[in-house]
Amino acid sequence: MANIYKNEKKDLTTTDITTLYTVPSNSRAIVKSILVCDDSNNGSTITLTLTDPSSNVFVLFDVKTIAGHATEQLLTEPLILQESEILKVTAADANRLHVVASILEINREDR
Repeated sequence: MANIYKNEKKDLTTTDITTLYTVPSNSRAIVKSILVCDDSNNGSTITLTLTDPSSNVFVLFDVKTIAGHATEQLLTEPLILQESEILKVTAADANRLHVVASILEINREDR
């Protein structure tokens, strides 16, 4: 088993649903933190969802307010993700939010 420490970063330049991270089909993942920063003076909101392999969508944060020029830590505890699950983010306003997720990916195959 290989442990891969990584981060996934997105500059939310649109209000479209954006994939932040997809767990590989041969791995599990532990998300340690999800930081969201609003680099404008206006503030915005973000929605974070988890999509399972059957395309069921689970809302983790629904229209969470992020103040202007502020950074919020969304997670207070680690989030466990299973094979092929997808974290997606949606910003209410374009060009205001940056998102960084810190992840430990655990590959179940020997390398």
